Amino acid sequence: MSTRRHFAIFTTASLPWMTGTAINPLFRAAYLAKDGDKDVTLVIPWLCLRDQELVYPNKIVFDSPLEHEGYVRHWIEERIDFRPSFSIKFYPGKFSTEMRSILPVGDITECIPEEVADIAVLEEPEHLNWYHHGRRWKNKFRRVIGIVHTNYLAYVRREKNGQVIACFLKYANTWVTRIYCHKIIRLSGATQDLARSVVCNVHGVNPKFLEVGKLKLRQMQSGEVAFTKGAYYIGKMVWSKGYRELLDLLSKYQSKLTGLEVDLYGTGEDSDEICKSAERLSLAVNVHPGRDHADPLFHEYKVFINPSTTDVVCTTTAEALAMGKIVICANHPSNEFFKQFPNCRMYNNDEEFVQLTLNALSEHPAPLTDMQRYELSWEAATERFIKAADIDLHVPESRIHQTSRVSVPTFLRTRKLKQNLEDASVYLHQAISGLEVIRRAFGAVPKTQQPDEQLCKDLGLAPPAKRKKLKFKLMT
Repeated sequence: MSTRRHFAIFTTASLPWMTGTAINPLFRAAYLAKDGDKDVTLVIPWLCLRDQELVYPNKIVFDSPLEHEGYVRHWIEERIDFRPSFSIKFYPGKFSTEMRSILPVGDITECIPEEVADIAVLEEPEHLNWYHHGRRWKNKFRRVIGIVHTNYLAYVRREKNGQVIACFLKYANTWVTRIYCHKIIRLSGATQDLARSVVCNVHGVNPKFLEVGKLKLRQMQSGEVAFTKGAYYIGKMVWSKGYRELLDLLSKYQSKLTGLEVDLYGTGEDSDEICKSAERLSLAVNVHPGRDHADPLFHEYKVFINPSTTDVVCTTTAEALAMGKIVICANHPSNEFFKQFPNCRMYNNDEEFVQLTLNALSEHPAPLTDMQRYELSWEAATERFIKAADIDLHVPESRIHQTSRVSVPTFLRTRKLKQNLEDASVYLHQAISGLEVIRRAFGAVPKTQQPDEQLCKDLGLAPPAKRKKLKFKLMT
Protein backbone atom coordinates (compact mmCIF):
# COMPACT_ATOMS: atom_id res chain seq x y z
CA MET A 1 0.00 0.00 0.00
CA SER A 2 1.31 3.46 -0.87
CA THR A 3 2.17 5.89 1.92
CA ARG A 4 -0.26 8.33 0.25
CA ARG A 5 -4.01 8.31 0.74
CA HIS A 6 -6.03 7.25 -2.28
CA PHE A 7 -9.44 8.80 -2.99
CA ALA A 8 -11.81 7.00 -5.35
CA ILE A 9 -14.68 9.34 -6.29
CA PHE A 10 -17.71 7.52 -7.70
CA THR A 11 -20.42 9.64 -9.29
CA THR A 12 -23.70 9.16 -11.12
CA ALA A 13 -23.15 11.28 -14.24
CA SER A 14 -20.48 12.58 -16.57
CA LEU A 15 -19.87 15.34 -19.04
CA PRO A 16 -21.09 16.30 -21.57
CA TRP A 17 -24.27 15.97 -19.47
CA MET A 18 -24.15 19.36 -17.74
CA THR A 19 -25.56 18.28 -14.42
CA GLY A 20 -24.26 18.87 -10.90
CA THR A 21 -23.13 15.29 -10.34
CA ALA A 22 -21.07 15.44 -13.52
CA ILE A 23 -19.41 18.79 -12.84
CA ASN A 24 -18.85 19.01 -9.08
CA PRO A 25 -17.15 15.62 -8.58
CA LEU A 26 -14.86 16.48 -11.50
CA PHE A 27 -13.74 19.68 -9.80
CA ARG A 28 -13.44 17.81 -6.49
CA ALA A 29 -11.10 15.28 -8.08
CA ALA A 30 -8.96 18.03 -9.64
CA TYR A 31 -8.59 20.02 -6.41
CA LEU A 32 -8.00 17.00 -4.15
CA ALA A 33 -5.12 16.03 -6.43
CA LYS A 34 -3.84 19.60 -6.86
CA ASP A 35 -1.12 19.52 -4.15
CA GLY A 36 0.23 16.20 -5.40
CA ASP A 37 0.15 14.58 -1.93
CA LYS A 38 -2.91 12.40 -2.63
CA ASP A 39 -3.76 9.85 -5.31
CA VAL A 40 -7.21 10.48 -6.80
CA THR A 41 -9.33 8.44 -9.18
CA LEU A 42 -12.60 9.74 -10.63
CA VAL A 43 -14.96 6.87 -11.48
CA ILE A 44 -17.71 7.85 -13.93
CA PRO A 45 -20.37 5.94 -15.88
CA TRP A 46 -19.80 4.59 -19.36
CA LEU A 47 -22.92 4.35 -21.53
CA CYS A 48 -23.48 2.36 -24.69
CA LEU A 49 -24.03 4.39 -27.86
CA ARG A 50 -27.82 4.15 -27.67
CA ASP A 51 -27.89 5.58 -24.15
CA GLN A 52 -25.34 8.28 -25.02
CA GLU A 53 -27.69 9.52 -27.73
CA LEU A 54 -30.48 9.83 -25.13
CA VAL A 55 -28.39 11.59 -22.48
CA TYR A 56 -25.68 13.75 -24.01
CA PRO A 57 -26.62 17.07 -25.66
CA ASN A 58 -25.83 18.36 -29.14
CA LYS A 59 -25.45 14.82 -30.55
CA ILE A 60 -22.13 14.33 -28.74
CA VAL A 61 -21.21 10.63 -28.55
CA PHE A 62 -18.01 8.67 -27.91
CA ASP A 63 -16.74 5.53 -29.60
CA SER A 64 -14.51 4.53 -26.71
CA PRO A 65 -13.84 5.31 -23.04
CA LEU A 66 -10.48 6.80 -24.09
CA GLU A 67 -12.26 9.32 -26.33
CA HIS A 68 -14.71 10.15 -23.53
CA GLU A 69 -11.86 10.63 -21.07
CA GLY A 70 -10.18 13.04 -23.48
CA TYR A 71 -13.35 15.14 -23.63
CA VAL A 72 -13.62 15.30 -19.83
CA ARG A 73 -9.96 16.23 -19.37
CA HIS A 74 -10.11 18.93 -22.02
CA TRP A 75 -13.19 20.47 -20.36
CA ILE A 76 -11.65 20.69 -16.90
CA GLU A 77 -8.24 21.87 -18.14
CA GLU A 78 -9.91 24.83 -19.85
CA ARG A 79 -11.39 25.95 -16.52
CA ILE A 80 -8.55 25.66 -14.02
CA ASP A 81 -5.07 27.18 -13.94
CA PHE A 82 -3.16 23.99 -13.16
CA ARG A 83 -2.78 20.60 -14.80
CA PRO A 84 -4.98 18.05 -13.00
CA SER A 85 -3.19 14.84 -11.98
CA PHE A 86 -6.08 12.50 -11.18
CA SER A 87 -6.95 9.26 -12.96
CA ILE A 88 -10.27 8.48 -14.67
CA LYS A 89 -11.95 5.09 -14.71
CA PHE A 90 -15.34 4.03 -16.03
CA TYR A 91 -18.00 1.78 -14.58
CA PRO A 92 -20.78 0.23 -16.71
CA GLY A 93 -24.03 2.19 -16.59
CA LYS A 94 -27.52 2.20 -18.10
CA PHE A 95 -29.83 5.17 -18.59
CA SER A 96 -33.29 4.87 -17.04
CA THR A 97 -35.77 6.85 -19.14
CA GLU A 98 -38.34 6.68 -16.32
CA MET A 99 -36.00 8.10 -13.69
CA ARG A 100 -34.08 10.30 -16.14
CA SER A 101 -30.95 9.02 -14.40
CA ILE A 102 -27.92 6.83 -15.02
CA LEU A 103 -27.90 3.69 -12.88
CA PRO A 104 -24.84 1.50 -12.17
CA VAL A 105 -24.63 -1.97 -13.69
CA GLY A 106 -23.03 -4.81 -11.75
CA ASP A 107 -20.58 -4.38 -8.89
CA ILE A 108 -18.89 -1.04 -9.46
CA THR A 109 -16.54 -1.49 -6.48
CA GLU A 110 -14.54 -3.71 -8.87
CA CYS A 111 -13.30 -0.57 -10.65
CA ILE A 112 -10.74 0.02 -7.89
CA PRO A 113 -8.05 -2.65 -7.31
CA GLU A 114 -7.93 -4.16 -3.83
CA GLU A 115 -4.41 -2.90 -3.13
CA VAL A 116 -5.37 0.79 -3.50
CA ALA A 117 -8.90 0.65 -2.04
CA ASP A 118 -8.60 3.30 0.66
CA ILE A 119 -11.17 6.14 0.73
CA ALA A 120 -14.34 5.93 -1.36
CA VAL A 121 -16.35 9.09 -1.99
CA LEU A 122 -19.87 8.26 -3.16
CA GLU A 123 -21.44 11.25 -4.87
CA GLU A 124 -25.17 10.53 -4.39
CA PRO A 125 -24.69 7.44 -2.18
CA GLU A 126 -28.40 6.60 -2.14
CA HIS A 127 -28.58 6.68 -5.93
CA LEU A 128 -25.46 4.51 -6.29
CA ASN A 129 -26.74 1.92 -3.83
CA TRP A 130 -30.49 1.53 -4.41
CA TYR A 131 -29.80 -1.54 -6.54
CA HIS A 132 -26.23 -2.32 -5.43
CA HIS A 133 -25.57 -6.05 -5.58
CA GLY A 134 -21.89 -6.63 -5.02
CA ARG A 135 -18.99 -6.13 -2.63
CA ARG A 136 -19.85 -4.28 0.56
CA TRP A 137 -18.26 -0.83 0.36
CA LYS A 138 -17.18 -0.80 4.01
CA ASN A 139 -15.39 -4.13 3.61
CA LYS A 140 -13.37 -3.03 0.60
CA PHE A 141 -12.55 0.57 1.60
CA ARG A 142 -11.13 1.89 4.85
CA ARG A 143 -13.54 4.81 4.83
CA VAL A 144 -16.65 5.48 2.78
CA ILE A 145 -17.97 9.04 2.52
CA GLY A 146 -21.35 9.77 0.96
CA ILE A 147 -22.17 13.24 -0.40
CA VAL A 148 -25.90 13.88 -0.80
CA HIS A 149 -26.51 16.12 -3.84
CA THR A 150 -30.22 15.76 -4.59
CA ASN A 151 -33.45 16.34 -2.71
CA TYR A 152 -35.15 13.27 -4.16
CA LEU A 153 -38.08 13.51 -1.75
CA ALA A 154 -39.00 17.00 -3.01
CA TYR A 155 -39.07 15.73 -6.58
CA VAL A 156 -41.13 12.58 -6.03
CA ARG A 157 -43.72 14.41 -3.93
CA ARG A 158 -44.68 16.31 -7.07
CA GLU A 159 -45.52 13.07 -8.88
CA LYS A 160 -48.70 10.99 -8.81
CA ASN A 161 -48.96 9.22 -5.43
CA GLY A 162 -45.97 11.30 -4.45
CA GLN A 163 -46.47 11.14 -0.68
CA VAL A 164 -46.54 7.35 -0.70
CA ILE A 165 -43.48 7.11 -2.94
CA ALA A 166 -41.62 9.67 -0.81
CA CYS A 167 -42.31 7.69 2.36
CA PHE A 168 -40.82 4.53 0.84
CA LEU A 169 -37.90 6.40 -0.72
CA LYS A 170 -37.05 8.07 2.58
CA TYR A 171 -36.72 4.66 4.21
CA ALA A 172 -34.70 3.24 1.29
CA ASN A 173 -32.27 6.20 1.37
CA THR A 174 -31.79 5.82 5.13
CA TRP A 175 -31.21 2.09 4.78
CA VAL A 176 -28.58 2.05 2.03
CA THR A 177 -26.61 5.04 3.31
CA ARG A 178 -26.45 3.57 6.82
CA ILE A 179 -25.18 0.14 5.77
CA TYR A 180 -22.74 1.28 3.07
CA CYS A 181 -21.28 4.59 4.38
CA HIS A 182 -19.23 5.56 7.41
CA LYS A 183 -20.11 9.24 7.11
CA ILE A 184 -22.65 11.29 5.14
CA ILE A 185 -22.20 14.91 4.08
CA ARG A 186 -25.46 16.71 3.27
CA LEU A 187 -24.80 19.79 1.17
CA SER A 188 -27.63 21.62 2.95
CA GLY A 189 -30.47 21.10 5.37
CA ALA A 190 -32.85 20.75 2.42
CA THR A 191 -32.02 17.04 2.26
CA GLN A 192 -33.49 14.37 4.51
CA ASP A 193 -31.76 13.72 7.81
CA LEU A 194 -29.55 10.63 7.67
CA ALA A 195 -27.56 8.63 10.20
CA ARG A 196 -23.97 9.74 10.82
CA SER A 197 -24.53 12.86 8.74
CA VAL A 198 -23.31 16.45 8.89
CA VAL A 199 -24.54 19.48 6.93
CA CYS A 200 -21.76 21.22 5.01
CA ASN A 201 -21.51 22.75 1.55
CA VAL A 202 -18.43 21.07 0.08
CA HIS A 203 -18.88 22.55 -3.41
CA GLY A 204 -17.08 25.50 -4.95
CA VAL A 205 -17.43 27.40 -8.20
CA ASN A 206 -15.55 27.24 -11.45
CA PRO A 207 -12.66 29.75 -10.98
CA LYS A 208 -13.66 31.44 -14.24
CA PHE A 209 -16.69 32.91 -12.44
CA LEU A 210 -14.47 34.41 -9.76
CA GLU A 211 -12.37 36.04 -12.49
CA VAL A 212 -15.53 37.62 -13.93
CA GLY A 213 -16.34 38.97 -10.46
CA LYS A 214 -12.88 40.56 -10.18
CA LEU A 215 -13.30 42.18 -13.60
CA LYS A 216 -16.70 43.63 -12.63
CA LEU A 217 -15.22 44.99 -9.41
CA ARG A 218 -12.45 46.77 -11.33
CA GLN A 219 -15.03 48.26 -13.69
CA MET A 220 -17.13 49.60 -10.81
CA GLN A 221 -14.06 51.01 -9.05
CA SER A 222 -12.99 52.82 -12.21
CA GLY A 223 -16.44 54.35 -12.72
CA GLU A 224 -17.42 52.18 -15.69
CA VAL A 225 -20.88 50.67 -16.14
CA ALA A 226 -20.29 47.09 -15.00
CA PHE A 227 -23.78 45.73 -15.73
CA THR A 228 -25.87 46.71 -18.75
CA LYS A 229 -28.74 44.23 -18.35
CA GLY A 230 -31.34 43.62 -15.65
CA ALA A 231 -32.68 40.28 -14.39
CA TYR A 232 -32.36 36.69 -15.56
CA TYR A 233 -32.71 33.06 -14.49
CA ILE A 234 -30.91 29.97 -15.84
CA GLY A 235 -31.80 26.37 -15.13
CA LYS A 236 -33.04 23.16 -16.67
CA MET A 237 -36.44 24.03 -18.11
CA VAL A 238 -38.71 21.82 -16.03
CA TRP A 239 -41.42 23.17 -13.74
CA SER A 240 -39.81 21.71 -10.61
CA LYS A 241 -36.65 23.80 -11.10
CA GLY A 242 -38.29 27.03 -9.94
CA TYR A 243 -40.02 28.08 -13.16
CA ARG A 244 -43.50 27.54 -11.74
CA GLU A 245 -42.74 29.62 -8.66
CA LEU A 246 -41.14 32.39 -10.71
CA LEU A 247 -43.92 32.68 -13.29
CA ASP A 248 -46.58 32.56 -10.54
CA LEU A 249 -44.87 35.46 -8.73
CA LEU A 250 -44.51 37.50 -11.91
CA SER A 251 -48.13 36.85 -12.86
CA LYS A 252 -49.47 37.76 -9.42
CA TYR A 253 -47.55 41.04 -9.18
CA GLN A 254 -47.48 42.27 -12.77
CA SER A 255 -48.86 45.66 -11.80
CA LYS A 256 -46.20 46.27 -9.15
CA LEU A 257 -43.39 45.02 -11.38
CA THR A 258 -44.32 47.15 -14.38
CA GLY A 259 -41.32 47.68 -16.60
CA LEU A 260 -39.48 44.62 -15.31
CA GLU A 261 -37.83 42.51 -18.01
CA VAL A 262 -36.68 38.98 -17.21
CA ASP A 263 -34.73 36.63 -19.47
CA LEU A 264 -35.07 32.87 -18.89
CA TYR A 265 -32.43 30.46 -20.20
CA GLY A 266 -32.94 26.72 -20.24
CA THR A 267 -33.76 23.57 -22.14
CA GLY A 268 -35.91 20.74 -20.87
CA GLU A 269 -39.05 18.66 -21.05
CA ASP A 270 -41.35 21.54 -20.05
CA SER A 271 -39.89 24.17 -22.39
CA ASP A 272 -43.02 24.52 -24.55
CA GLU A 273 -45.38 24.92 -21.60
CA ILE A 274 -43.10 27.42 -19.90
CA CYS A 275 -42.86 29.46 -23.11
CA LYS A 276 -46.66 29.58 -23.40
CA SER A 277 -47.06 30.66 -19.77
CA ALA A 278 -44.47 33.42 -20.22
CA GLU A 279 -46.24 34.70 -23.34
CA ARG A 280 -49.48 35.19 -21.39
CA LEU A 281 -47.84 37.71 -19.05
CA SER A 282 -47.97 41.44 -19.70
CA LEU A 283 -44.39 41.69 -18.45
CA ALA A 284 -41.49 41.19 -20.84
CA VAL A 285 -40.43 37.64 -20.02
CA ASN A 286 -38.15 36.33 -22.76
CA VAL A 287 -37.43 32.59 -23.03
CA HIS A 288 -34.14 31.45 -24.58
CA PRO A 289 -32.47 28.05 -25.13
CA GLY A 290 -30.10 26.84 -22.44
CA ARG A 291 -26.49 28.01 -22.43
CA ASP A 292 -23.41 27.51 -20.28
CA HIS A 293 -23.56 29.97 -17.37
CA ALA A 294 -19.94 30.91 -18.15
CA ASP A 295 -21.02 32.33 -21.51
CA PRO A 296 -20.00 36.05 -21.75
CA LEU A 297 -23.67 36.80 -22.48
CA PHE A 298 -24.42 36.46 -18.76
CA HIS A 299 -21.64 38.78 -17.60
CA GLU A 300 -23.78 41.85 -18.28
CA TYR A 301 -26.76 40.89 -16.07
CA LYS A 302 -26.92 42.51 -12.66
CA VAL A 303 -29.69 40.49 -10.95
CA PHE A 304 -30.10 36.72 -10.78
CA ILE A 305 -33.58 35.59 -9.68
CA ASN A 306 -33.80 32.03 -8.40
CA PRO A 307 -37.03 31.02 -6.59
CA SER A 308 -36.27 27.26 -6.77
CA THR A 309 -36.51 25.28 -3.53
CA THR A 310 -35.87 21.80 -4.94
CA ASP A 311 -32.09 22.23 -5.23
CA VAL A 312 -29.87 21.16 -2.35
CA VAL A 313 -27.31 23.89 -3.01
CA CYS A 314 -27.87 25.74 -6.27
CA THR A 315 -24.68 25.91 -8.32
CA THR A 316 -25.92 28.77 -10.47
CA THR A 317 -26.64 30.87 -7.37
CA ALA A 318 -23.03 30.42 -6.23
CA GLU A 319 -21.79 31.26 -9.72
CA ALA A 320 -23.91 34.43 -9.88
CA LEU A 321 -22.55 35.59 -6.51
CA ALA A 322 -19.00 34.85 -7.67
CA MET A 323 -19.61 37.07 -10.72
CA GLY A 324 -20.55 39.93 -8.41
CA LYS A 325 -24.30 39.92 -9.12
CA ILE A 326 -27.22 40.48 -6.75
CA VAL A 327 -29.16 37.27 -6.12
CA ILE A 328 -32.85 37.14 -5.19
CA CYS A 329 -33.77 33.78 -3.64
CA ALA A 330 -36.11 32.21 -1.10
CA ASN A 331 -35.25 31.99 2.59
CA HIS A 332 -34.93 28.22 2.47
CA PRO A 333 -32.49 25.65 3.94
CA SER A 334 -31.00 25.07 0.47
CA ASN A 335 -29.79 28.70 0.47
CA GLU A 336 -28.40 28.78 4.02
CA PHE A 337 -24.76 28.84 2.85
CA PHE A 338 -25.40 31.99 0.82
CA LYS A 339 -26.62 34.09 3.77
CA GLN A 340 -23.03 35.16 4.48
CA PHE A 341 -22.89 37.14 1.22
CA PRO A 342 -24.34 40.68 1.25
CA ASN A 343 -25.44 40.40 -2.38
CA CYS A 344 -27.74 37.50 -1.53
CA ARG A 345 -31.19 38.96 -0.81
CA MET A 346 -33.65 36.42 0.64
CA TYR A 347 -37.41 36.81 0.74
CA ASN A 348 -39.83 35.21 3.21
CA ASN A 349 -43.03 36.00 1.32
CA ASP A 350 -44.32 37.27 -2.01
CA GLU A 351 -44.33 40.93 -1.01
CA GLU A 352 -40.69 40.75 0.01
CA PHE A 353 -39.84 39.17 -3.34
CA VAL A 354 -41.35 42.16 -5.15
CA GLN A 355 -39.60 44.73 -2.99
CA LEU A 356 -36.19 43.01 -3.10
CA THR A 357 -36.40 42.69 -6.88
CA LEU A 358 -37.20 46.36 -7.37
CA ASN A 359 -34.46 47.40 -4.95
CA ALA A 360 -31.89 45.17 -6.66
CA LEU A 361 -32.57 46.70 -10.05
CA SER A 362 -31.92 50.19 -8.69
CA GLU A 363 -28.86 49.41 -6.52
CA HIS A 364 -25.22 48.54 -7.10
CA PRO A 365 -23.93 45.15 -5.91
CA ALA A 366 -21.63 45.18 -2.89
CA PRO A 367 -18.01 44.27 -3.75
CA LEU A 368 -16.93 40.81 -2.59
CA THR A 369 -14.15 40.72 0.00
CA ASP A 370 -11.19 38.40 -0.46
CA MET A 371 -12.55 36.11 2.27
CA GLN A 372 -16.00 35.94 0.66
CA ARG A 373 -14.42 35.15 -2.68
CA TYR A 374 -12.33 32.42 -1.04
CA GLU A 375 -15.42 30.86 0.56
CA LEU A 376 -16.87 30.35 -2.93
CA SER A 377 -13.68 28.73 -4.26
CA TRP A 378 -12.91 25.04 -4.71
CA GLU A 379 -9.85 25.44 -2.47
CA ALA A 380 -12.14 26.33 0.45
CA ALA A 381 -14.65 23.65 -0.55
CA THR A 382 -11.91 21.00 -0.50
CA GLU A 383 -10.83 22.08 2.98
CA ARG A 384 -14.45 21.87 4.18
CA PHE A 385 -14.77 18.41 2.64
CA ILE A 386 -11.69 17.00 4.39
CA LYS A 387 -12.88 18.40 7.72
CA ALA A 388 -16.53 17.34 7.37
CA ALA A 389 -15.56 13.81 6.26
CA ASP A 390 -13.33 13.33 9.33
CA ILE A 391 -10.54 12.05 7.11
CA ASP A 392 -7.15 11.52 8.70
CA LEU A 393 -4.66 12.13 5.90
CA HIS A 394 -2.10 9.98 7.75
CA VAL A 395 -2.03 6.45 6.29
CA PRO A 396 -2.78 3.71 8.85
CA GLU A 397 -0.03 1.08 9.12
CA SER A 398 -2.32 -1.84 8.34
CA ARG A 399 -4.92 -2.43 5.66
CA ILE A 400 -7.07 -4.20 8.27
CA HIS A 401 -10.02 -2.23 9.61
CA GLN A 402 -8.99 -1.63 13.21
CA THR A 403 -11.29 -1.12 16.18
CA SER A 404 -10.44 0.89 19.27
CA ARG A 405 -9.27 -0.99 22.33
CA VAL A 406 -11.93 -0.35 24.93
CA SER A 407 -11.79 -1.84 28.40
CA VAL A 408 -15.54 -1.78 29.00
CA PRO A 409 -17.05 -5.19 28.09
CA THR A 410 -20.60 -3.80 27.93
CA PHE A 411 -19.55 -1.27 25.30
CA LEU A 412 -17.86 -4.03 23.30
CA ARG A 413 -20.96 -6.19 23.45
CA THR A 414 -23.15 -3.28 22.35
CA ARG A 415 -20.82 -2.51 19.48
CA LYS A 416 -20.75 -6.18 18.44
CA LEU A 417 -24.55 -6.30 18.52
CA LYS A 418 -24.81 -3.20 16.33
CA GLN A 419 -22.31 -4.71 13.89
CA ASN A 420 -24.28 -7.95 13.74
CA LEU A 421 -27.50 -6.04 13.04
CA GLU A 422 -25.81 -4.05 10.29
CA ASP A 423 -24.38 -7.24 8.78
CA ALA A 424 -27.85 -8.75 8.75
CA SER A 425 -29.22 -5.60 7.12
CA VAL A 426 -26.55 -5.77 4.43
CA TYR A 427 -27.35 -9.44 3.83
CA LEU A 428 -31.05 -8.58 3.43
CA HIS A 429 -30.32 -5.78 0.97
CA GLN A 430 -28.01 -8.05 -1.02
CA ALA A 431 -30.66 -10.76 -1.14
CA ILE A 432 -33.37 -8.37 -2.33
CA SER A 433 -31.15 -6.58 -4.85
CA GLY A 434 -30.21 -9.97 -6.31
CA LEU A 435 -33.78 -10.81 -7.33
CA GLU A 436 -34.61 -9.56 -10.83
CA VAL A 437 -38.36 -9.41 -10.25
CA ILE A 438 -37.93 -7.19 -7.17
CA ARG A 439 -35.32 -5.00 -8.83
CA ARG A 440 -37.64 -4.32 -11.74
CA ALA A 441 -40.62 -3.73 -9.44
CA PHE A 442 -38.69 -0.90 -7.77
CA GLY A 443 -37.48 0.79 -10.94
CA ALA A 444 -34.18 -0.87 -11.85
CA VAL A 445 -33.27 -1.16 -15.51
CA PRO A 446 -33.88 -4.82 -16.55
CA LYS A 447 -30.92 -7.21 -16.47
CA THR A 448 -28.44 -4.89 -14.80
CA GLN A 449 -26.98 -7.21 -12.16
CA GLN A 450 -24.13 -7.78 -14.60
CA PRO A 451 -22.94 -5.71 -17.59
CA ASP A 452 -24.16 -6.99 -20.95
CA GLU A 453 -21.96 -8.08 -23.82
CA GLN A 454 -21.71 -4.60 -25.37
CA LEU A 455 -20.70 -2.88 -22.11
CA CYS A 456 -18.13 -5.62 -21.45
CA LYS A 457 -16.70 -5.14 -24.93
CA ASP A 458 -16.56 -1.34 -24.60
CA LEU A 459 -14.82 -1.49 -21.20
CA GLY A 460 -12.56 -4.47 -21.89
CA LEU A 461 -14.26 -6.63 -19.25
CA ALA A 462 -14.63 -10.39 -19.28
CA PRO A 463 -17.71 -11.58 -21.24
CA PRO A 464 -20.93 -11.95 -19.21
CA ALA A 465 -20.75 -15.77 -19.09
CA LYS A 466 -17.21 -15.75 -17.67
CA ARG A 467 -18.12 -13.05 -15.17
CA LYS A 468 -21.02 -15.15 -13.87
CA LYS A 469 -18.74 -18.19 -13.43
CA LEU A 470 -16.15 -16.07 -11.60
CA LYS A 471 -18.81 -14.59 -9.29
CA PHE A 472 -20.15 -18.10 -8.54
CA LYS A 473 -16.64 -19.34 -7.63
CA LEU A 474 -16.07 -16.37 -5.32
CA MET A 475 -19.39 -16.94 -3.57
CA THR A 476 -18.73 -20.66 -3.10
